[in-house]
Amino acid sequence: MKYVDEFRDGERARGLARALQAEVRADRSYRLMEFCGGHTHAVFRYGIPDLLPDAIELVHGPGCPVCVLPIGRLDMAMRLVTERPEVSLASYGDMLRVPGSGRRSLLQAKADGADVRMVYSVSDALDLARCNPDREVVFFGIGFETTTPPTALGILEASRTGLGNFSVFCNHVLTPAAMGAILAADPAAGEAVDIDGFIGPSHVSVIIGSHAYRFCAGQYNKPVVISGFEPLDVLQSILMLVRQLNAGRAKIENQYTRAVTPLGNRKAQQRVAEVFTLRDSFEWRGLGQIPRSALGISEAFRDFDAEQRFDMHYQVAQGNKGCECPAVLRGAKKPVDCKLFATACTPESPLGSCMVSDEGACAAYFTYGRFREQAVAQKASRRARHRTGKVA
Repeated sequence: MKYVDEFRDGERARGLARALQAEVRADRSYRLMEFCGGHTHAVFRYGIPDLLPDAIELVHGPGCPVCVLPIGRLDMAMRLVTERPEVSLASYGDMLRVPGSGRRSLLQAKADGADVRMVYSVSDALDLARCNPDREVVFFGIGFETTTPPTALGILEASRTGLGNFSVFCNHVLTPAAMGAILAADPAAGEAVDIDGFIGPSHVSVIIGSHAYRFCAGQYNKPVVISGFEPLDVLQSILMLVRQLNAGRAKIENQYTRAVTPLGNRKAQQRVAEVFTLRDSFEWRGLGQIPRSALGISEAFRDFDAEQRFDMHYQVAQGNKGCECPAVLRGAKKPVDCKLFATACTPESPLGSCMVSDEGACAAYFTYGRFREQAVAQKASRRARHRTGKVA
């Protein structure tokens, strides 16, 4: 198949659903984490939960970069743009609406007079710096491995052309480190989440390759199937995971062969290695401090590091106490388990980052799933009975 419509064919989807019904075993359950927020939205957009057997439960992971950024990092950007009048902060749109300390967002700071600009790429931020030589343009770099290479190229371009009024506030994080943190969580501390396997991210894997996940199978005995974003991609990936689990195997498989290779995009990896260095540790919302899980700008390009240029310092900050976003991000709860969901917290007035981003689980539930609550509750009840029967 080579056209997108073929990956959305209803009859083929029902065929995969029938195959899943035939493959699942009555004596076990299957808890599969879709790490990527794009997969979470695809799952609900196409109604995939309605096609799955009761024994299969999808667990939502932390694969939303805007969601996992801790409030303290957002507060750093807020202080920079409000306390330094010479700074123009260029950011992707999602980040502008995330509430920081005191429920204050960058969009509200902009309304109060701060120079905050929405951009679609680092190239837009470079153009902004070129057109405004009297302004200090800071690009809010954020994202997983997918958006890191463009930021690296932006810094290289600024260095090559001597664009001295451009810098980057770097918040790029690493997918494998987060998966490792989830798998290594301490059950005694109540942090562990029961997961049987991962639906691996698509676009991230295009950059880092399928070999980057080998530790999941080798160290933790958990299978990973890298999946495309279309409904047939996701259903086939779930079927591949079920077959691995039934056979007692833990392998890294690649369903998304039309885009992902074992070694990934080597040229992109080289550019990232040239510009960035591993941080010793980085705080993730919901997951806490994770060693070597994020990138900082290397010493060779420190002139383009906003944290160095403006002497920015991180301070731990607390979010809304009623918001369950941290638990949602580590797969411990679902959005509907939060008392604020779809009441006080909506996309128009978000209290947590998971309701803001296009990749956030709460936004996916609100957009596609909140009117299915009765069906979801019925399925959860059937799943609980299935588990009780297994235990018995």
